[in-house]
Amino acid sequence: MKMQKEMVESFLIAHRTFMENLSESMAILEHDIDEAKDVDSICTGEWCTAVESSLDELSKYIYSISEPRWLPDKDSHKLSEMRHRIHDIYAKYRGVRSRSATH
Repeated sequence: MKMQKEMVESFLIAHRTFMENLSESMAILEHDIDEAKDVDSICTGEWCTAVESSLDELSKYIYSISEPRWLPDKDSHKLSEMRHRIHDIYAKYRGVRSRSATH
């Protein structure tokens, strides 16, 4: 039983580390999109392709995470928040993209 508890704890630490890294990646991407709002020249076709690709990859990672039964409620809630956040970031990106297309 002790070994199982250690294994679950190890998985939980790895899960939290992975989630933190995903969250940091989302923050970097969101910062880049926020900067693009202020500078029209950033919104090039190449930039849009790179950002959209990054958003797609992050979405795949976030939505492919299954919630283990041993996951505490706070971690489960954080995953739910991240799913909403990636949706909001994508909406923000679409706003910047559409704005740049009209200029």
